[in-house]
Amino acid sequence: MAERMSGLADDRALLGRTSTAERVADILRSRIAEGFFPPGTRLSEDSIGGALGVSRNTLREAFRLLTHERLLVHELNRGVFVRVLTVEDVEDIYRTRRLVECAVVRGLGEPPYALDGLAGAVAEGRRAAREGDWKAVGTANIHFHQELVALASGERTAELMRRVFAELRLAFHAVDEPQRLHEPYIARNVEILQALEAGDRDTAERLLAAYLDVSLERVGEVYRRRVGDGD
Repeated sequence: MAERMSGLADDRALLGRTSTAERVADILRSRIAEGFFPPGTRLSEDSIGGALGVSRNTLREAFRLLTHERLLVHELNRGVFVRVLTVEDVEDIYRTRRLVECAVVRGLGEPPYALDGLAGAVAEGRRAAREGDWKAVGTANIHFHQELVALASGERTAELMRRVFAELRLAFHAVDEPQRLHEPYIARNVEILQALEAGDRDTAERLLAAYLDVSLERVGEVYRRRVGDGD
């Protein structure tokens, strides 16, 4: 825990002069997404508040915000913990992804599309795979889909999916077979990118829908075996 707090103290500079609960929540959200605080971890007010140099009230407000986003859970007389998803949570996340991501591709309009972000995420994933860093491959995969959603240029859509992807990372961190989970999606992301580069949004949507169906099946299977159904 001391090592975690030392790393978290490095984020104090990100708070700037306005040490708001929202900024603290942004830092903690990013750290949770990175696996810095794995699912099931109890978050210490004293340790985190000291590392970030913020008041207890500010930290509690940040915890409240992240609880609302379903990243944290408050347990009476025990404290605040990083949430452990159920299989039903994972299924709901993928239903939301299918509804939103496929709609984004369907509504793209006429090509050409601004695909530099997608191409960068593909390159990021390939580079991580060559280095055998499968956690980084998972991160690159999330980046790919964030960039895909960004094609809609909608602030509300981006905000919604930012929260969805943060929840999805909770499932990824509970999986002990990251290569088996993430490696197949490198090629699938390339196929989606190539279809969009060709201006073929119908094929891109079909590939994306198939991708998400397979991903749900794979993540659900691995996650169910790892954590059960939450009962």
